[in-house]
Amino acid sequence: MSLSPYICRLLAVSCAAVGGLLTAPTYAHHSFAMYDQSKQETHAGKLIRFIPGANHAQLLFELVGEDGKPVVGADGKPVTWGVELGPAAAIAKQGVTVESFPLGTIIAVTLNPLRNGKPFGALAQGGRLVRCGADVPAGRCTAENGEIFLASRD
Repeated sequence: MSLSPYICRLLAVSCAAVGGLLTAPTYAHHSFAMYDQSKQETHAGKLIRFIPGANHAQLLFELVGEDGKPVVGADGKPVTWGVELGPAAAIAKQGVTVESFPLGTIIAVTLNPLRNGKPFGALAQGGRLVRCGADVPAGRCTAENGEIFLASRD
């Protein structure tokens, strides 16, 4: 059975379009050049939002001091930071889920900050995400008094 040239072209265009759709996520992935990978900062705070994303999950948190009170900026509002992690499916395999990190959880994270100075970063190579529970432990939330997650990036 022979197909007409019109049908052959239609099939070729359709296959190319489907192939393009299947590979689109690969091209949509962003570079980490926006993060200053020469700097590492560790911040502790209270989790206010967990955004599970297919490419990168994000945690948003209000900084807290050693006394457990929110760190307040010049505008009188709590200082909010965010951190980009790996894909939600990958970090879930390491115990980082919406259920294991409910809102209000005290966390500490080591990140590479954005180059533009905004309060956001990406989990640093060799960095840790630490969960300390619902209250700030004495001496802040640290790897010594909390539970370590995402330790496999060394």
